[in-house]
Amino acid sequence: MHLEEFAEGSSFLHGLDPRVKFVTFVPYVFTIALMHATNGPLTGLLISTLMIIFAGIGFRKLFSRLVIINTFVFVLWVFLPFSSPGQPVFSIFSLTATREGILYALSITLKANAIFLATIAILGTSGVTSLAHALVHLKIPDKLVHLFFFFYRYISVLHEEYRSLKNAMAIRSFRPGTNIHTYRTYGYLVGMLVVRSYERSQRIYKAMLCRGSNGKFHIMSHFRLKKGDLLFGLSMFVITFMIWFIDRYSLS
Repeated sequence: MHLEEFAEGSSFLHGLDPRVKFVTFVPYVFTIALMHATNGPLTGLLISTLMIIFAGIGFRKLFSRLVIINTFVFVLWVFLPFSSPGQPVFSIFSLTATREGILYALSITLKANAIFLATIAILGTSGVTSLAHALVHLKIPDKLVHLFFFFYRYISVLHEEYRSLKNAMAIRSFRPGTNIHTYRTYGYLVGMLVVRSYERSQRIYKAMLCRGSNGKFHIMSHFRLKKGDLLFGLSMFVITFMIWFIDRYSLS
């Protein structure tokens, strides 16, 4: 599990100042998330897709992640069209799908994919250390920076622990099924992950103390704004306003 896979590249987005990325990413994502119509999220999805192309990220790298995101979104399509009041469109047995429910599900689908692609294109093209340094420069509390950094850094380690335990189960001829033995085994798996996570956290904490850690995230590199950073920042604010205007105009 390689969380910094998208940070390896030499595109324009890879070379941007991480501080500018955060400052532009947050309003862009919140604007898309708070929209109500479908035209604004659709525009956001197109722009996020363009950013993915500019970042040089191949579709193969994104496909498995898009499948996971849209698997959860698909569940909404099963329930929302039939549970939202409004104008009937079609019926399946005793269930009636409404136009408002379908548009609501479509809006969530567009927003989820737009935000996911924007996250990969903007934040995913920077390493976790650079992002943590940017948060410190932006005066984010040290505890939140540490929480972000360690979560990002060690989620891949926990995934390796999970794979190791899963392989051990497979070697012992474990075959999942709908029975008590399967549920108990998965319970043991989760319990072992918790225990190993705690033990590893204690080792990491002691190693940090040995290296003189005092609870502060020390800045090892300083960023310098370039013309490209300013151009990107200005462009993103204009794009964010444009998306907001399109969504507002669609509702009026």
